[in-house]
Amino acid sequence: MSESYDLSLVLSSLLKFRDDREWEQFHRPKELATAIGIEASELQEHFLWRVHEDPKNIQLDKERYQGIKEELADIAIYLLYLSHDLDVNLAQAIQQKLKLNEIKYPKNKYKGKF
Repeated sequence: MSESYDLSLVLSSLLKFRDDREWEQFHRPKELATAIGIEASELQEHFLWRVHEDPKNIQLDKERYQGIKEELADIAIYLLYLSHDLDVNLAQAIQQKLKLNEIKYPKNKYKGKF
């Protein structure tokens, strides 16, 4: 990983981009959730019919890797819009979900098991 980014700054840039184009009117929760699903499907296409690839090998295919990065960005963009519009503190929601997962999947029972 090269640079780190503050998601609040990224969100500010996204909101300005959206406001400058007056696109908020089209970004209803259903549409944003649908867009996340569609972009996730586009991400899956990059992995279809491939068997157990090592992440380092994926990065070596520059064109494919660029496509993967773009789909991840699309998913993140719509996710940030949706969490903002629904007033969900995404970082807090992730931490809360992690705590629930720690209870649901205790380390001593699940370590090394799938």
